[in-house]
Amino acid sequence: MGGRNTRGRPDSPRRDQDSIRRKSRKNVHRTHHNRSRRAVDGDGGTEARARLRAHLAPPGATHSGPAQRPDIQGLRALAVTLVVLGHAGVTRFSGGYVGVDVFFVISGFLITSSLLRELSATDRISIRAFYARRALRLLPASALVVLVTLAGSWLFLSKVRFAEYMSDAFASAVYAVNFRLAATGTDYLAEGSPPSPFQHFWSLAVEEQFYLLWPLLLLLGWRLSRRRRALLAVPLVALCVVSFGLSVYVTGRSAPWAYFGSHTRAWELGAGALVALALLRPPRLPAGVAVAMTWAGLACVIAAALRFDADTPFPGAAAAVPVIGAALVIVGGTSPAWPGARRMLTARPVTWLGGVSYSWYLWHWPFLVIGPKALDRPAGTHLELALGVAALLPAWLTLRLVENPVRFHRALRGRPGRGLRLGLALSAVTASTALVAAAFPPSISSGEPAPVLKDALASAPDPGARLTQALGTTGVRLPDNLTPPLTRITDVRSAVYRDGCHQNYAGTSTPMCVYGDRSSKHVAVLFGDSHAAQWFPALNVLAVQHHWKLISMTKASCKAATVTTLNAHRPYTTCDRWRADALARIEKLRPSLVLVSSSDAGTPATTMRDPLAGWTDGYVRTFRRLAPSGARVVALLDTPWPREDVLDCAAIHPLHLRDCSVRVPEALHDVTRRNATKAAARSTGVAVIDPQPWLCTAHGDCPVAVYDTFVYRDESHMAEGYAEALAPVLGRALGVRSGN
Repeated sequence: MGGRNTRGRPDSPRRDQDSIRRKSRKNVHRTHHNRSRRAVDGDGGTEARARLRAHLAPPGATHSGPAQRPDIQGLRALAVTLVVLGHAGVTRFSGGYVGVDVFFVISGFLITSSLLRELSATDRISIRAFYARRALRLLPASALVVLVTLAGSWLFLSKVRFAEYMSDAFASAVYAVNFRLAATGTDYLAEGSPPSPFQHFWSLAVEEQFYLLWPLLLLLGWRLSRRRRALLAVPLVALCVVSFGLSVYVTGRSAPWAYFGSHTRAWELGAGALVALALLRPPRLPAGVAVAMTWAGLACVIAAALRFDADTPFPGAAAAVPVIGAALVIVGGTSPAWPGARRMLTARPVTWLGGVSYSWYLWHWPFLVIGPKALDRPAGTHLELALGVAALLPAWLTLRLVENPVRFHRALRGRPGRGLRLGLALSAVTASTALVAAAFPPSISSGEPAPVLKDALASAPDPGARLTQALGTTGVRLPDNLTPPLTRITDVRSAVYRDGCHQNYAGTSTPMCVYGDRSSKHVAVLFGDSHAAQWFPALNVLAVQHHWKLISMTKASCKAATVTTLNAHRPYTTCDRWRADALARIEKLRPSLVLVSSSDAGTPATTMRDPLAGWTDGYVRTFRRLAPSGARVVALLDTPWPREDVLDCAAIHPLHLRDCSVRVPEALHDVTRRNATKAAARSTGVAVIDPQPWLCTAHGDCPVAVYDTFVYRDESHMAEGYAEALAPVLGRALGVRSGN
């Protein structure tokens, strides 16, 4: 009873005060904990929340948050400005794409800093809250831009490529467009395609793929290394080393996968994360050191933007320059020493630009791609710069009316479930809109049906004369029986591409690709680059008809002439090795016929004082290497080139196709090389076939459609259907007879 009375009576003022203090400390701790959770869930944005996060952060972390680092906003501004200048075609900033690498470092630093503050305050990471914050931060603006770009693409961009763009939009909505771009970038026949208006979403996809795993890895490392926090960096260092190694390795073998791949870019985000770990308890940098770091960092970023260009092997080792530069600016910015770059980066106009950097990045690319088409003006640096600046207005409106209102809405803040549901809904809406739009592409006008070219030539007593008549009487309207339809021409690929027989840039040997009559003793070989491969449909028809065994040996941009050319500003040595291997194999095959052809494009690795003599010598060496095989060697000259991507032109002018045609001699890409091929053939006894009369009239007009068949698939290659229709004409030129 006494005990009961003792607990119930306030007969001990000191004990009562101690109790009040303990309860007060519990309440304060609980309040701080709840505020911490709300601050983490809300992702910040106001000065009060920033001060609260700084108060709860571990020692040394108070300068890591974005609200405490206006210089990082300035670094964002520099990064996005470089990207816009580079995309606008400003020659001095041809390496402006390094701005994306700076963004990766900033993102890795800020996100990891936020996660570390949460871990320090709560000893845990709310994965649901993390992904909800990402959804609220990124998806409202990106969904808006995707939907507006969909509409702009439908109204103004290529009707031929609309389905491709919708696939890009869908991939962007699900943050996988980088994989799609990497896959299509390795397609040799797609290299000349115009850029997608959704292409810039690749960097967001890389980030989100990284952040699918990074919070989990960080939490696991935190738990395993609680007694030795330095060990927390070990798995991240390993990740960065492996990713950087892959970046260097893949860049030299597959540039698209290196550029767009998350496995080759993860180290850049990881570098920012390592900086965040290092600044958990940052060293007290002397003012002079901090100043030097910030200026050196800016110099690295700007120098990369000025010195790099489209031919720089990237990312690879070169990406270390902007990445290290961004890291130096972030670390050096922990000291507010006056002469440092921090003062410049924290200027009010610069930080304002950094605040709209995300939206500006989203909007600028659709403006640059769609803007010239919408204005019906040719793209150029001045116009694209103006469009890039104009994109600032929707960027600012998006920030004020979409990003911030959604991100800081009371109904969503601190409620990760709602944030995730909203994010999923936005992704579902954009993805489904892209799928629906793909089902309703813009229509392409057409005229009356035309005769079937393939049948007309196959049944003609003189296919060449019939073709000449067709070229001279072809209509000026796109026929409504065009076969295949304009939107499907690029989808048709001959067997050498479907079977992987056309070697890519890295290949040095050719697989044994056999077609036609595989049991025949009469062997025909097709040898050269893609402009030789474009003749495969015609030669395969002849092989089947005349019972030849057809072997295809072709490689991307590899000239038939024994001349070392440049590829990506470096000697194309893999072409030299492939050519030597192919010539040796042809000699062993002892074929009856070797058809040699290659494009008149390509730059010699060594400057030729006399191009005619240099190329003539190169072809002579090749033709002489073929002589011991005992084959009849025929040199097929390069085909005339159209003026532009004629598929897009025909879609824009379907009833005025003459606006898309080209005339000789403009259609001849390099007359010197044509003459060199002829001269080498004369000196070695090689026959020559000139296909110019098969694509152009006697008056020099080169139409883009003949009867029901489109002539070209892109800016230089014949369409598969046209090449196949020319089989009787090619056969007559080769002088083959039934049974040969």
